[in-house]
Amino acid sequence: MSRILGSFVSFWGTVNRKKTITDNFHETPLKKCLSTFDMTLLGVGQMVGAGIYVLTGTVVRDLAGPSAILSYVFAGFAAILSALCYAEFGARVPKAGSAYSYTYIAIGELWAFLIGWNIVLEHILGSASVARAWSGAIDSLFDGAIRKGTLESIGYLSHDSPWISDYPDFIAMTITILIFLVIASGAKFTVHFNTVFTMINCLVILFLICAGFAFADGRTWSEHGGFFPYGFGGSLAGAATCFYAYIGFEGIAVSGEEAKDPEKSIPIATVTSLLIVSFIYVLATTALTLIVPYTDIDPSAAFPMAFAERGITWAKYLVGIGTLFGITTSLLGSAYSLPRAVYAMAQDGLLFKSLAYVHPRFQTPVVAIAVFGAVSALMAFLFEITTLVEFMSIGTLTAYTIVSACVIVLRYLPVYKCQFKLKPEDDVINPESTSIGEESSIIKKSKSQDEFGRLKQNLKAFPILNKFEPGNAVMLATFLLIVSIICLNATVIFGYEYVSGGSWWAILLIIIFAAMVIVCYLAMVAHEKNDAFLTFQIPLVPLIPALSIACNTALMMKLGPLTWLRLGIWLLIGFVLYFTYGLWNSVEGRSTNYGPMVTYEGEADISRGTLARLDEEVVQQQPINKDQQPTYGNM
Repeated sequence: MSRILGSFVSFWGTVNRKKTITDNFHETPLKKCLSTFDMTLLGVGQMVGAGIYVLTGTVVRDLAGPSAILSYVFAGFAAILSALCYAEFGARVPKAGSAYSYTYIAIGELWAFLIGWNIVLEHILGSASVARAWSGAIDSLFDGAIRKGTLESIGYLSHDSPWISDYPDFIAMTITILIFLVIASGAKFTVHFNTVFTMINCLVILFLICAGFAFADGRTWSEHGGFFPYGFGGSLAGAATCFYAYIGFEGIAVSGEEAKDPEKSIPIATVTSLLIVSFIYVLATTALTLIVPYTDIDPSAAFPMAFAERGITWAKYLVGIGTLFGITTSLLGSAYSLPRAVYAMAQDGLLFKSLAYVHPRFQTPVVAIAVFGAVSALMAFLFEITTLVEFMSIGTLTAYTIVSACVIVLRYLPVYKCQFKLKPEDDVINPESTSIGEESSIIKKSKSQDEFGRLKQNLKAFPILNKFEPGNAVMLATFLLIVSIICLNATVIFGYEYVSGGSWWAILLIIIFAAMVIVCYLAMVAHEKNDAFLTFQIPLVPLIPALSIACNTALMMKLGPLTWLRLGIWLLIGFVLYFTYGLWNSVEGRSTNYGPMVTYEGEADISRGTLARLDEEVVQQQPINKDQQPTYGNM
């Protein structure tokens, strides 16, 4: 029995090994050429094209009606919470793997692989779904002739299948291949290409909003089911899908490895791009729902067909051309992020090493671009846009939830477990301290950072919590917080009728789960928090990450069961890949782990005669443990 237990403990330690930050961690074969402006436009281009041209029509007609305006507001709020967590990690770990790299450093390898695998799925589907929207926009300019001609010459692939599209989309496949060729040509060329197209797209969107309000008809709301034709639940369901429109901010984090000044650029570009696109989404959705009734909107080309229905043909063609520019920038963003996420995982040995090959001239991961560009093109060829969008949202929300949890865990780690550089003690010492003596100053500063992750001074004797090693109680509380929030959201969302009807058991469950959330939160804030990082830090931790977790899990529960089934299949494929390849080829698995303070060669029994043979190397000075305070004599 003890043998089995020992094997399990060893296995658990292996799959939870963390990525080590070495001196050359920030070195990269990728070209550092992106400015804050470049990264902001990269995020705006990816988000605006996806939100307005891909999602708006689907959400308005099938999920929320005019209340899709609120769907974007809700999704935007959740996205800003997640984006702040991304910005903190992105500035601290400017690597192409984004959430994957953050999770690898903070939690462990298996969880990082699952997040990375979800990110790969997210960008594959993102590229494919936007390519389908590009094809739909072209088709709308020719009044559906392309789709009709394909069906007549080739026939149907399926009839009302939840998995496969009605017809093979050759245009979507072709544009996907072309965009990935642009990506392979180099980061700077890609960004210049994106900047030009984004500028044109913004001008078209400005016209689209102005023209929409100019031809607005208030009866489209009042005479067709009102503002909430699908109820308030429809707004929440729409928000779960609309969240996909905001994944462009993750593209900013992914591009951090190629940024000139990632510590500054990532937080600024993330927040700025989110504020810009949130404002655009609300205005554009309002304009669309005022032009035509929500029931008459074409999901594949919402704005061009809406103007056509009102008889404004010239506007239809202008918006149709602008749609192509906007969708191209969105496709470019997803295609840019995908191979870089694969590259990060392959470089760590969790995916095949050949996928990490960087072309010496173009300085891009060309093998990853070729392989996963082909997969995206195949998806665009075979699958319908609605299927792709819903499937992608669940993977995105999962990644954002884990990143938020990582922020909490990292902020409460003891300093001897923290791999990041911290501010000098002088910058974080308690300002209320009036001690000015050199001796007392040293003692005070030594104690300051050593308290990170431990119970606060007035709670040192708190039962149960005082039994944990520094940082472990918060890690457990974070896990239980996520479980409690999931249970609370499930009770409210799936048992809403029982709650509103006053069922005692439903109300009791809400009280129990809410109490668990509060207890877990209080257990976190009872510990000393690390606010001494040199890079960007979000305020109000753990409140903001906890709200992000709550929003993300609530949105996940509004997605359909078939979406969860598809995610399960994808994760099963990932588990097979990890346990057959990644586990055995991980770079961290091959690295040698040294002690925290010294290493030496020689006999275990070190006597006076063997001291001369002692080979000692000081790796890193660690804070002094509070139980082992040194005694300072008179100087």
